[in-house]
Amino acid sequence: MEIRVASDLQPDSIVDGEGIRTVLWTQGCGHHCKGCHNPETWSFDAGINVDVELVKKELSKIKGQDGITLSGGDPWFQIDACLEIAKYCHELEWNVWCYTGFTWEQIMIMSKGNPNACAFLQEIDVLVDGRFQLEERSLDLKYKGSKNQRIIDVQKSLESGSVVEIEKYQGQKEIGSIYHKPEHIYI
Repeated sequence: MEIRVASDLQPDSIVDGEGIRTVLWTQGCGHHCKGCHNPETWSFDAGINVDVELVKKELSKIKGQDGITLSGGDPWFQIDACLEIAKYCHELEWNVWCYTGFTWEQIMIMSKGNPNACAFLQEIDVLVDGRFQLEERSLDLKYKGSKNQRIIDVQKSLESGSVVEIEKYQGQKEIGSIYHKPEHIYI
């Protein structure tokens, strides 16, 4: 089985989910969100096809990671390959974050007709759902780009039958307490 990716694996990310993460950038997205930070990943014909077994081999060489983040593009356009990679990452004892332009509700509908979509969802720990909306954009949000997006605890949501957002990621980052932009710069 192959997966179409936009680039090499990106280890040691600290911005694509909590902890130190490896990011897999999938190629292909049908959402085409205005203001998307990765429009080069939209085309389903760009990027390169890579054997999933090779991806697993490369992941096994990366040390010191808390998890993997599946992003793109949109991983939900490559469910079967992403399912295999997510399973493997759990074998490595990594957690799995996934960014998607689909909402939880849309994914639940997709899962009813596709057993692999259901299985993929069960392998995800944290789902950041919803299209990026430029008019809702904020640089002060934790791990998401626009206010409409949700950071969902997938396992708790599956247990309860409704969306359970992760409270510690709600609200704004406290950037102001860390960095103060000087009013004047003297040269």
